[in-house]
Amino acid sequence: MVCLGNICRSPVAQGLMEAELLEQLGPNHGWIVDSAGTSSAHQGEAPDARSQASVRRWGHSISHQTSRPLVDADFENFDHILVMDRSNLAEVLRRAPSQATERISMMLEASFPGEGREVPDPYYGGDQGFEQVALLLREASQNWLERWRG
Repeated sequence: MVCLGNICRSPVAQGLMEAELLEQLGPNHGWIVDSAGTSSAHQGEAPDARSQASVRRWGHSISHQTSRPLVDADFENFDHILVMDRSNLAEVLRRAPSQATERISMMLEASFPGEGREVPDPYYGGDQGFEQVALLLREASQNWLERWRG
């Protein structure tokens, strides 16, 4: 899961995907989910308090996460990289080795195939924007799992 700073959208996406995996496949599912940012500006920081609050409504916590930048090893270590918006998609594709590009997608592609929809950045808005993002990401996580599991 990748966004710009790894403090708003991508930590929520990670937490909600982890929750969906636990719910659908149980504790021994064997999947690894992580999140990163294309920028290192917030490296080591916890997710934004509003992001944390947006996932607590479903009884989940992302308080243990810390922001980290996307690194070259991520292209080798993960089967799929889901990106929140076109700007970060362009950056991830620029940095990706050619053999990894087919494993990089927009996060909302599973919910809105072919539409190129972005997960809005809620950082400069109010709490309602964070709630909207969490709803989009929860549905997208469910849709990706449905797609991957066939």
